[in-house]
Amino acid sequence: MAVKVAEEWLNICGGCEVTILDIGEPLLDLLGQLNFVHMPVLMDHKYFGQTGDKDQMEIPEADVGIISGGVRTEKEKHVAEEMRKKCKTLVALGSCACYGGIPAMANMFPLADLYQKVYRDSKTTDPAETPAKDLPPLLDRVYAVDEVVPVDVSIPGCPTNPDLVVQALTALLEGKEFKLEERSVCDECPVKREKKAAGGQIKRTLDSVEFQQGQPWENTRCYMEQGYLCLGPVTLAGCGHKEEGNGTTVPRCIKGYMPCRGCFGPIRKGANPLVDMMTAISSIGLDAKQVPDRRALLNRYIGGQNRLRPLPARPR
Repeated sequence: MAVKVAEEWLNICGGCEVTILDIGEPLLDLLGQLNFVHMPVLMDHKYFGQTGDKDQMEIPEADVGIISGGVRTEKEKHVAEEMRKKCKTLVALGSCACYGGIPAMANMFPLADLYQKVYRDSKTTDPAETPAKDLPPLLDRVYAVDEVVPVDVSIPGCPTNPDLVVQALTALLEGKEFKLEERSVCDECPVKREKKAAGGQIKRTLDSVEFQQGQPWENTRCYMEQGYLCLGPVTLAGCGHKEEGNGTTVPRCIKGYMPCRGCFGPIRKGANPLVDMMTAISSIGLDAKQVPDRRALLNRYIGGQNRLRPLPARPR
């Protein structure tokens, strides 16, 4: 009997849904065992009956529920609660669902200030009242899904690695537990490390790192030791793909000759990447004071769970 799957997207760009399509051929092997009963991006299943005649939200019961996106509005909170009620196992897919994602950077500001900026102070918008008619009100901040309802499986990433989606679904089909190992991006990064910075200055990320095209990764110097802010030391591993031929796993950003941006979130629950990253930077001889806007930069994808919140006003 096929496993029933329900999927919802909340406060998100849609990239995690594209990730499901990016699974490619392995998805074909899984589809015969899955029965998607609810997935707004693919099927026309209305919340309140197909003609809108119902007065309560209807999401079909499912064995596995997948939620992408964080929770920003009262409507999204209601949907998350209904998914938890109807699904035996609930999966948070992507960094927005797991940690609030990029939208949770708004948590640095009070909601009233956001309304003021968008509807009154924006130079490209005529000042107006905050719209409220037929729109779900915003919550006080952006929440990760597990702040609203219990989550059984978390698969972070922006977007996540399609291989992890296959591994998680396969484990669930086989009745096994799926959990990412607590390892950092650095633990699986193959670049050469000398444990000291080549210079004392932190460089702009848009500047090109030094590398030799076509050479083994072991010949490339660690990006942070080159002076680029790479969040690999404090970021959970899992984004990497095995290279054809030698089987070396290369993290996604590193393979694109970019420093890790931290989208897979903390290595373990309760970790504080901001503090840990300051230590990692200093340990190789870089000046942590040179990191611009540290609070936002080092919590870029993980502003939920109260990692980002408005700072108290400074006394004048």
